[in-house]
Amino acid sequence: MMITGNSRAELMQSGLNLIGQALSIFDADLRLAVANRQYQAMFALPDKLTQPGTFFEDTIRHMVLRGEYGPQDDPDEAVRIRVEQARTFEPHYLERLRPDGSWISVEGAPLSQGGWVAVYTDITEVKRQEALLRARSEELSGQVLENAERLSAANRELASTITALQEAKRVVTETQARTRQVTEMIPAHIAHMDRDYRYVFSNRQLPRIFPGTRPDIVGQKVEDALGPATWPLVRPHLERALAGRHQVFEITHAESGRRIRIALTPDRGGNGVYVLSTDVTAEVEVREALTHASRRELAAKITSGLAHDFGNLLTVILGLQDRLARGDLPGGAQADVQATLAATRRGVQLLERIGQIAAPPGTQREPVDIAALLRDLCELARPTLGDAVTLSLTTDLPADKLMLDPGHLQDSLLNLILNGRDAMGPGGGTITITARAATPWLEIEITDTGPGFSPEALSRGTEPFFTTKPGQGSGLGLAMVFDQAKLAGGTLHLFNRPEGGARVRLRLPLHVVRPAMILLVEDDDSLREMLRRMLTDLGHSVIEAGSLQEARRLADLPGLTLILSDLQLGDGLGSDLAAPSGPPLVLMTALPADDKLRRAAPGPVLSKPFDAASLSEALSQVIHD
Repeated sequence: MMITGNSRAELMQSGLNLIGQALSIFDADLRLAVANRQYQAMFALPDKLTQPGTFFEDTIRHMVLRGEYGPQDDPDEAVRIRVEQARTFEPHYLERLRPDGSWISVEGAPLSQGGWVAVYTDITEVKRQEALLRARSEELSGQVLENAERLSAANRELASTITALQEAKRVVTETQARTRQVTEMIPAHIAHMDRDYRYVFSNRQLPRIFPGTRPDIVGQKVEDALGPATWPLVRPHLERALAGRHQVFEITHAESGRRIRIALTPDRGGNGVYVLSTDVTAEVEVREALTHASRRELAAKITSGLAHDFGNLLTVILGLQDRLARGDLPGGAQADVQATLAATRRGVQLLERIGQIAAPPGTQREPVDIAALLRDLCELARPTLGDAVTLSLTTDLPADKLMLDPGHLQDSLLNLILNGRDAMGPGGGTITITARAATPWLEIEITDTGPGFSPEALSRGTEPFFTTKPGQGSGLGLAMVFDQAKLAGGTLHLFNRPEGGARVRLRLPLHVVRPAMILLVEDDDSLREMLRRMLTDLGHSVIEAGSLQEARRLADLPGLTLILSDLQLGDGLGSDLAAPSGPPLVLMTALPADDKLRRAAPGPVLSKPFDAASLSEALSQVIHD
């Protein structure tokens, strides 16, 4: 028959209850881990002070107030002294006379992972015999021998019991150590919370799931550990779990934007809740990507079936209206023609947007002065916002250029700015752009003072064709921004500001372009000259070599950041420049991808021909990633 973990725990408890001495084990946080029945009986403790997780301080206070340690002028000071002594975890042995006249011996031994085990033995009979021996040593010499034999037997029995306790302590210690090691290895936060919302156990993985929190939360309340922003999100579920109902729910961590799934399981004794928190951000993003993919597929079907005929129709309308616009028409008719032309051009733009959703283009990263780009964007956007809207920009960015797609970024931010303008309505308000470097992200937030997102918009705002402006919007703007962020390896999240208004957070990978010293190896003089100009235009310093032999003499120059070499040189292979202790190597070749020589090349290979953007991105991935 297989013995389960619960069965082992029950067997261990039963074994401890059979021991004649009282026994207690407190962990490193001064909380009761194990106690046997004799421990409760010896000190007449109430049930609540013998439950696992009980604070040592609460037990000592109960015993001090009850008079276990005799009269005390300052009970609080007496409790403090004993708690401080316990924190030292030093081995000790003492004998103590209790107020009821009985004697006990106390033997304590520290545990390797913190805390201690204590054994309490009633030695009243031994003490009584010692007193009799001292008082009647001459008259009762015979009884002395008899009592000495009894004492010797008792000592042997005690030694046997101590051996058993030591073995029990070893088993408990190893079990506890194994349990903690296993929980520490799990990439999730595992904890136990009591009915006062206080953590009594934690595997120290909270910062991994909730960035910015502390690992040492045992003894803290959940509100203090998670912070004021997260506590209101979890409290209703904790209350239901304490009422005995299992809970599984997801929240978004405001500080990091991570999606967290939390499972709450009431413990069988009704003393609290077990907590399992996992980061499901990747899972949610895959789920969202699948949703978007299905809608893109629908868009692709619509586009493929109607785009040709719709495009031809729009072309005819544009041609006819353009002819009418050049004719001699009355003033009102001329205005109607211009309105028809504007509507037709919007139809063309809508068709193009549907095509982008169905098959979004790739990204072309290049070095960009992001602060200058944002300033230019604000100048571009202000004329379209009107006098009632204030647009402000705040940046905290590195002076170096960043690798990103400037076209995509400008399109996305302009879309978000115009959405904010529309949300605030004719009354206007303030739109604020905040950009900062939050490694590993470039984080850009756009906020407005409008009414904020509706609950439906928060959950569906990035879906293609979803719009809160029926008859006006296409529902493709936020979907386009979402897709472009994903293509760039970033994220897009929608929030509502506590003080009112919408907040959109766009995160893109932070790739800083810093000047490097590059050894350029190319045996074609004209090509080498062109590559040198590309590299210097990107801000890099260049050392040139026209052959493999020359490059080998320069490869160990101090401060060399990277080697950019043609794969096939006149006197050998550029791949021979790779060295474990040398700078990284990027190779260039016009050979096809399946060529044997190219497949055997170490490190990244840049396909010829390439432009400056492709070169910059390839170098950035090696130098900065």
